[in-house]
Amino acid sequence: MVYEAAAESSKMEGIEIIYDGECPFCSRYVMMTRLRDTVGRVRLVDARSNDPVVSKIKELGFDLNEGMVARYRGQNYFGADCIHLLSILSSKSGTLNRLSSTLFSNRYIATISYPVLRAGRNATLRIMGSRPIG
Repeated sequence: MVYEAAAESSKMEGIEIIYDGECPFCSRYVMMTRLRDTVGRVRLVDARSNDPVVSKIKELGFDLNEGMVARYRGQNYFGADCIHLLSILSSKSGTLNRLSSTLFSNRYIATISYPVLRAGRNATLRIMGSRPIG
């Protein structure tokens, strides 16, 4: 998919990111990405909340224990596709944004690294005593 061409026309639509608010890595990552410059409105939704979009995402079959979801231009991007999309759309300002963009804008790297990142997330949440997302 071509994300770059869509970025300018989507500023009015914005993006919605459904992520695990208890996960320190997920929370930092979504806060770190600088999307407002490229997509406009950014709505962050904690997957552990009672927000209606969480129920909708679950009804669509996405397991929020296995990855975050970005809703952008009428499409849902899950897991590795989500971080790939966010890295392409995110501003390149700041060292961490440049690093993330460099790594995850490559679909292959995003795809092979996502299971490792998810395993680290799951281990951290177990150590913290967090329950799976319901």
